[in-house]
Amino acid sequence: MINNLDRALTNAQNAVPECVAAGYVDMSTGMLLAVKTVDSHPREVLDLVAAATADLFQGSNVVAIERMFKKTRGVKDDGHHYFQELLVMSDNLLHIFMRGKKNTDHAAVFVCRKNANLGMALTKARMALESIETSV
Repeated sequence: MINNLDRALTNAQNAVPECVAAGYVDMSTGMLLAVKTVDSHPREVLDLVAAATADLFQGSNVVAIERMFKKTRGVKDDGHHYFQELLVMSDNLLHIFMRGKKNTDHAAVFVCRKNANLGMALTKARMALESIETSV
């Protein structure tokens, strides 16, 4: 039986243009909570994607940059994060990393073919994030 998160990821993968994989990561534990891909990948690779996602959003240098931004802007360090979305272009793929809105320790990851329309992929990924978060 498919659970709600799996269903939400499947729907997201179908909605985001040229999406070949969609996943949901708990960055506090570094665990990949669920993933949907068009190809099979070794578990080690998928686990590395989860760890890399946590590093991108919560690595020591990123946290230091966020603290500096808050300090220079006179903003209280209340746990709010400046980095909400990251786009990474590789040789053949577009990787979209999105921090959760409801749970900022969670992140959605979408991997699309490089020929995907960047604006449309980002828009559809943003739309999918809410239903993914609601499913957890």
